[in-house]
Amino acid sequence: MGRIDFSEKLKRQIAATGPISVAHYMGQANAHYYATRDPLGAAGDFTTAPEISQMFGELVGLWLADLWIRAGRPDGACYVELGPGRGTLAADALRAMKAAGLTPPVHLVETSPVLRAAQKERVPDARWHDDVDTLPEDRPLLIVANEFFDALPVRQLARMPGGWCERMVGIDDGAFMPGAGPLVPDNLIPPHLRHAPVGSVLETSPASVAIMRALSERIAGQGGAALIIDYGHERTSIGDTLQAVRGHAYADPFANPGEHDLTVHVDFEALGDAARAGGARVSPVAAQGAFLTAMSIDLRAAALSRAAPARAGEIETARSRLVAPEQMGTLFKAMALTAPAWPEPLGF
Repeated sequence: MGRIDFSEKLKRQIAATGPISVAHYMGQANAHYYATRDPLGAAGDFTTAPEISQMFGELVGLWLADLWIRAGRPDGACYVELGPGRGTLAADALRAMKAAGLTPPVHLVETSPVLRAAQKERVPDARWHDDVDTLPEDRPLLIVANEFFDALPVRQLARMPGGWCERMVGIDDGAFMPGAGPLVPDNLIPPHLRHAPVGSVLETSPASVAIMRALSERIAGQGGAALIIDYGHERTSIGDTLQAVRGHAYADPFANPGEHDLTVHVDFEALGDAARAGGARVSPVAAQGAFLTAMSIDLRAAALSRAAPARAGEIETARSRLVAPEQMGTLFKAMALTAPAWPEPLGF
């Protein structure tokens, strides 16, 4: 299905039933986008940390292996990744875990047939899942979600003179256009934000909260840990963060739906609240740069440079891109969940 077909289908739907929520728009557009292409790399629309350097995945793998070792090396622990991209992070993490004595079975949560094919090349023995509900229920789970939650649909609630409204997407002169929809109850808005200025936008992600709650219940009941890395903010706050990226440049999120990546800034406070409600222990939020530095990325970069002196400049550029405050180091954040009986994680 091409771009025109998908856009026209969405326009027909809106013409027939009326404007749709931003969450509905974002969910449908991203489902089409990811199902029909590999969006990663120079030829794609964006690049993620695992594609920048092997160091990222290796340190994630060592983080998981360290926790597993200090938890007493429990039998049957599984590696689980949500939205694994091309499988690059999984391959690098598994290699590092193997060096530490951990060779877990691999479970990947991915719906895109295009990306599943890429993952199979790098992690051929994996098992795939459409969602977290079918993950193993009888063993510890070692879970990674890197740039997963930012692509999940959000509701946008807008402060209007008469109260808070659901933001909807309709059609105006043949183009998709956001606008105010029905009023929503005040109890959907955190008390300290209810009297925000007119024009303010609050984003909430019921899908993210539901997945985080389910993961934390699994971890609390089965043992294990989860590492969440994404760009976002530590506290629930006001702001319209919906953006589109195409060809490594920003695009209009309401033009050509299904042809670019739609993302939002992740609300780590909401994720943490959901995880605690599910029974997991939640770490403080750390900046990605601080986390990777605590996990000795500098030592790993130095070792790689010694092994391949001709690549020393490239390795240093990648390290800086991952940790420098003006690049990914501060905007991207990390949060850990652990089972109550498991040890405290490194890096937090």
